[in-house]
Amino acid sequence: MTHDVAVHPLVSPWGRFGLYSFFIDAPEPAIVDTGVASSPAAGMVPALEDLGRGIEEVRWILLTHGHIDHLGGAHALWELTGRRAQVVIHEADAALLRARRAHVDLYLDVRQRYLRNPAAVEEQTAMAQAAISGEMEPTMLVRGGERLSLGGDVTVSVHHIPGHTAGSVAYVIDGQDDVFVGDAAQVHGAANGFPGYEDPVAYRASLEYLRDEVRPRHLYLGHPYRTADGEPFGVELDAEQALRALQESLDIEARIDAAARRHLSDGVGESDSVYAPFVAVAEELGYTGDPRLEPSPFFTTLHGYARRYGATTPEKELHR
Repeated sequence: MTHDVAVHPLVSPWGRFGLYSFFIDAPEPAIVDTGVASSPAAGMVPALEDLGRGIEEVRWILLTHGHIDHLGGAHALWELTGRRAQVVIHEADAALLRARRAHVDLYLDVRQRYLRNPAAVEEQTAMAQAAISGEMEPTMLVRGGERLSLGGDVTVSVHHIPGHTAGSVAYVIDGQDDVFVGDAAQVHGAANGFPGYEDPVAYRASLEYLRDEVRPRHLYLGHPYRTADGEPFGVELDAEQALRALQESLDIEARIDAAARRHLSDGVGESDSVYAPFVAVAEELGYTGDPRLEPSPFFTTLHGYARRYGATTPEKELHR
């Protein structure tokens, strides 16, 4: 490229969190991640107007993964572009764009094992209905290795970085090494104080790949994840900050892995603790946050380690 493409963060509120999307000001403009159903109209439209741009100009909707707070606004944004934008997602997470029910099932298959909420189906269904603007077929499925042309000489490379979800991807603006990773680098977690990922082995491998191979000049995160001292990184990191965030993510994963290996290799036990059945892991790590607060990263992550080390987790008590 002959010049750097400008990147602008777009933020919209949702509950305890600020939801971040990013506008890539290319000849064919792109928005990375879409927040929830209300985000395009409430957050993106006025933010783009402040930049002198219109939402109808957007030609690419690039989804880093399939969680509600990243794809919930995809259908609404697509509609605001006159249905002209291409909607891109990894094939492993595409079911979460196609159907609200997939989000309910994801909750029931993992977190409901531990949270045991009798009203889970109704609550999760209502949440998905409110936060997801519409079910839709993606315009483009990716697997990693693709290069997308955003007009002129601007291209974006797609890198598969599973772990947080099976279909997590990084989008890299070629030539300037701006890297958008969504939630694939968790550091010490966000508001809940614990990093969330489904597959510990894949998560670690993806972090190493980002650190050693992609080597971001600028790293854009889906949330202001926290340092070891509890301070938020922010969502726009320079090269030095990016390296620190990736290394701290690896360091905390190693600590969790070591604790999980020690305590889960012989199975798990029940108790009345809110951390059950992972009480010993929480104690060793000094984790004192509330694991019941959504999105419950503590249980999502420890479930992945339980599977890795062959621990038996509680049977689901649910009604589909």
